[in-house]
Amino acid sequence: MDAGRGGPGAAGISGDACRTRVVLDIVGDKWSLLVVRSLRDGPRRFTELSRAIDGISRRMLTVTLRGLERDGILTRTVHNVMPPHVSYELTEMGRTLRAATAPLLEWSVAHLARIDDARAAYDARTDTSAAP
Repeated sequence: MDAGRGGPGAAGISGDACRTRVVLDIVGDKWSLLVVRSLRDGPRRFTELSRAIDGISRRMLTVTLRGLERDGILTRTVHNVMPPHVSYELTEMGRTLRAATAPLLEWSVAHLARIDDARAAYDARTDTSAAP
């Protein structure tokens, strides 16, 4: 078995771990999963995505869409109409990513208030402004 593809020895494990980390970096950044979630009901135009994802800048949305397209998560289609418009849609792989991450996003929404409370309690206990 090839050592770079999970074969025996530390090199195989290390190589696979590094490649896995690269993939997790791609889909685990601040905006990618929100874009994937926003495409769950089918193709959307750039402006629709921009409105649906609170707080994302046009530049960051462009960067995120390009990265997801490069990685095969979504497709970009230019429609030859006047005026021309572009739509984005999840690929088959993108749909499997959405299915895999939907529980995480649902968990996030369900626990936002508890996380806010925990952070406030932690910050109150560890007020760094009082440190010597």
